[in-house]
Amino acid sequence: MGETTTTDEPHALRGAIDRAALLTIRDVIEQTEPLATPTLDDYLNPSVLTVTLDDGLCSADAARLDVQWTTHGDYKFHYTDSDGMNVRWGKHPHNGDYIHVPELEHDHPPPDATSDPDDVEDSCIKQSVEVLVTRAVLRLWRVAYHAESYEPLNAASNPP
Repeated sequence: MGETTTTDEPHALRGAIDRAALLTIRDVIEQTEPLATPTLDDYLNPSVLTVTLDDGLCSADAARLDVQWTTHGDYKFHYTDSDGMNVRWGKHPHNGDYIHVPELEHDHPPPDATSDPDDVEDSCIKQSVEVLVTRAVLRLWRVAYHAESYEPLNAASNPP
C-alpha cells in the first residue's frame, strides 16, 4: 500500500493535531467497524491515526485509513489499499483552487486521490463534528465495500 506523505496535499491543514479528536475517532472506529484496527503513531503527541482494515475495496485484500484532525476542525481521511487505489475526504482551506468545491469540504476521488482542480469534488460529508464525520466515512466505505464499487464513496446524502 502507498505511504501517505504531507507532500501529497498542496493545501495544508490548519492548526496542531487534536489528540482528543483522534482519540474520539479511534473509539468510534473500534466500536462500529469490525474490520478496522485503529492505532495512534504516538499516544501522547500523535500526528496520525492509522486504521488498518482487514479487507479492501473491490479486489484489494488489504487497506488502511490515515486520519488527521486539527484543533481548527480541519481533517483528512485518506484511504489507500493494496491495489494502489486512493481516495481522500478532507475539510480545509484550498484557496479557491478546487473549482467544483464551494466550501471547505471536498473529496479527492479514486483512483489516485488527485489534487487536480478539475477532479476534486465537493464532498457529500457536510458535518463538522469528529464523531459524525468518522461515522460518515465508515458508512461510505462500508457501502462501497458491499457494492464492490468505488462509486458510493462520495455519493450519499448528508449525513451519509
